[in-house]
Amino acid sequence: MHRSRLSTVVIDCKVDDIDSAAQFWSRALGKPIRPTTTENGHYRELATTREELIIFLQRVEHESRVHLDIESDDLEAEVKRLEALGAKRVAFIKRWWLMEAPTGHRFCVLNPQRGPLDSNSNEWS
Repeated sequence: MHRSRLSTVVIDCKVDDIDSAAQFWSRALGKPIRPTTTENGHYRELATTREELIIFLQRVEHESRVHLDIESDDLEAEVKRLEALGAKRVAFIKRWWLMEAPTGHRFCVLNPQRGPLDSNSNEWS
């Protein structure tokens, strides 16, 4: 048995200036930008509550789009479950899997981002 849930909306931005992109989305969504560190040069995060999805912006080289992240307490079991539904593994990046749905949409499967998965997550056997 393992658990998973939708955790993050990632706004992929093909831009030179990720800070300007973050300013736009911050104002558009009414969410302040969290302070950045030297480690996250290509990423910005908007402040959300624990009950809301995480909202990340990331500077990318491919065309701009939005993708979803699914967090799981058993990465391999969740990836295998999604493969059984027709998804494909594209690449393992750092600590997560980049996947592709049968519809062509890209998404990531990663370890828990908002603490332990509990009753507000899906349970799979």
